[in-house]
Amino acid sequence: MDLFYRENAGLYRTLVKGFKPRPTPGTVIQTASPDMVVGARIRPLLDEDVAAGFPCAVFPRSAEKGVVDVHDLYNHPRGRPILKSFSYQADKLFSAQASTEDIYDHLVAHLVPFVLEGNIGTLFAYGQTGSGKTFTVSRLEQLVVESLMDGRLGNQKQVYISIIELAGNSAYDLLNSRKSISILEDSFGTTQLAGANEHAVLGETDAMGLIERASSFRRTAPTLKNDASSRSHSICRIRIRDPSAASDGVLYMVDLAGSEAARDVSVHGADRMREAREINMSLSVLKECIRAKAQADGLSLADKPTSKRTKPHVPFRRSALTKVLKHVFDPVGSRRCKTVVIACVNPSLADVGASKNTLRYAEMLRVLVPAPDEALSKMMDPMSSTNAQLSERISKNSGVPPIPPLLVPRHMPKSVKPDMVQSNSNSQRRVSSRDLDTKAALRPFKQRIRPGMVISWAAPPCGHLAFVMEGSNLAVVLCPAAVAGTSVDDVPRASTIITRDKSSSMKEPSLSINKSAQYLCALVAPGSAAKSYEVNLWEQLIIDVDMMEKEVFLEYDAETRYYYISP
Repeated sequence: MDLFYRENAGLYRTLVKGFKPRPTPGTVIQTASPDMVVGARIRPLLDEDVAAGFPCAVFPRSAEKGVVDVHDLYNHPRGRPILKSFSYQADKLFSAQASTEDIYDHLVAHLVPFVLEGNIGTLFAYGQTGSGKTFTVSRLEQLVVESLMDGRLGNQKQVYISIIELAGNSAYDLLNSRKSISILEDSFGTTQLAGANEHAVLGETDAMGLIERASSFRRTAPTLKNDASSRSHSICRIRIRDPSAASDGVLYMVDLAGSEAARDVSVHGADRMREAREINMSLSVLKECIRAKAQADGLSLADKPTSKRTKPHVPFRRSALTKVLKHVFDPVGSRRCKTVVIACVNPSLADVGASKNTLRYAEMLRVLVPAPDEALSKMMDPMSSTNAQLSERISKNSGVPPIPPLLVPRHMPKSVKPDMVQSNSNSQRRVSSRDLDTKAALRPFKQRIRPGMVISWAAPPCGHLAFVMEGSNLAVVLCPAAVAGTSVDDVPRASTIITRDKSSSMKEPSLSINKSAQYLCALVAPGSAAKSYEVNLWEQLIIDVDMMEKEVFLEYDAETRYYYISP
């Protein structure tokens, strides 16, 4: 692939020069969480990349803040190579001309007073190996120490520093000649670094000496992309002790090991390959945790109530790295925590794949909530728009009159039949579970069972049927069980569940079960709105005809996207 890029570098530059970026969507969504800020830093293009013939592939947009374009060259099998462009967005974007001091002023400086108030601050730097993570974090550590030692601490506060290294699931103290330590969780749920020394800082010179001493014990090794690649995660923990405060302020500065692509490890031995797998696995768990935490923060910041939403699971116990940083991800943590993520990007075309992955994850970690104008947000976001809003939006953009609704509202005039509605194409569409044949209602419903019929059935009041939700004993008939054949062998049978409930000490339903006629059904569960229902096609059950009690009519409401019982 490198040879392909070099051979077509001239064509690539021509295509990039003619690229016209499309403007990103308006401020329909915005970053609203001050506790999770995501920045991206683009490393300068190295002389060795230029000498090798690799052009720049990452370009920040001057007209739009935080937006960056990444261009890749695709080797089309039927013609000449074509340009594929991708755009990504971060809260803060730093070009190759930006200094580390600029990053500190815009991203990190606010963490120092936050920590001095007794809170927890965390900084991550991640990216491909050789993208400048260690260079960035080392300078930021020095700037933080300079800021802490400028006289703002006073006479009572004391600063303590401990620096550890994580290699796989093993931990080492870099301020104690890389002595092995343990990561334990005490009875209060707090992660403790058992065996790690914590050094009291006597001044700025002393703190700088501790940071340099730790870096000399850091585990590094040459790789295809970096002659001194960090082969472990480094965590610098700065604790500010204030006797008058209820808790100590803590600042974590994390320099993550460089992730590697397959071509970067192609010449490694077995030990190095295992090491690369451990690094990539821990980085994957970290990304899952940060992403889940960002989603949880987004739910808590949303305007509408989220009590009925399922909060995402944060798997912080799956790696040693996320165990140490449990305070960042623990959903029941009692202390406030601010997190800053810096994605370091290599701009060379040879590393365009890794750069896209890094920026994609940076974009995913942003905490996004609806804009203040909720109505505008719903209209602009198709996933949360109603049919009427989508029709209005289409008509505004195209000049075509709004399309008449295909589904009638739940509360229809008596003159309109509840089962049918006329569409704009003169076709008829069903909006109710009623049978189109009006004469069929004259027969007993057990003699006219059909696919799509909604029935109530004698569900057990409690016991083994865990997925029958409280307050619902409705189901939609899909097909006869005999027609489905062996494909439904693993589907639970209501008669078996009833029998098991009878054998328990619970209340026994008096049912006469006839197994000769059985139907595969999908369960109907209560919706989040009052007296609403959802059809869960994936929750299936085989129900005997004798267990069916009566037919129930459901109507679909396009406004709420729920089903409601029709009289």
